[in-house]
Amino acid sequence: MKNPTLDKLFEDQLADTYYAENHILKALPKMVEAAESEQLSEAFADHLEETKNHVARLEAVFELLGKKARAKKCEAIEGILKEADALSAEYADTPSNDAALICAAQKVEHYEIANYGTLAAWADQLDYPEAAKHLRLTLEEEEQADQALSDLALQGINEDATA
Repeated sequence: MKNPTLDKLFEDQLADTYYAENHILKALPKMVEAAESEQLSEAFADHLEETKNHVARLEAVFELLGKKARAKKCEAIEGILKEADALSAEYADTPSNDAALICAAQKVEHYEIANYGTLAAWADQLDYPEAAKHLRLTLEEEEQADQALSDLALQGINEDATA
């Protein structure tokens, strides 16, 4: 038997994550433009396309639940993206610009990794195997995006920031 409280929490956090992904969609084009490294700009552009798929997967999960996709204001992503804007503004036109952008982007990725990991575990617990499949696919992509950012930082962006 499904736990109605966990089911409600699951749906609530899906709505929170849906809000977050839609706001990330709005933030990524600014990061594409702000990046000085062509590789970093391309990584952000690639992740923008992935994020569109993340939104579509969340909509599919809502549909699997027989619910209409809805967003619930996510204070956490609002704060993380506000901080990202501040970092970008503070370090624009400096050698540390791209390092600051990676810092901000990895904060977003880690937040998303936490969300998708939790949601996938809850989907398993609630016996929503198709939902869990969608959520795990996005989790894997978020982990890959985080690793790609770490790789870029270690392949020269952090070193360039010390110049």
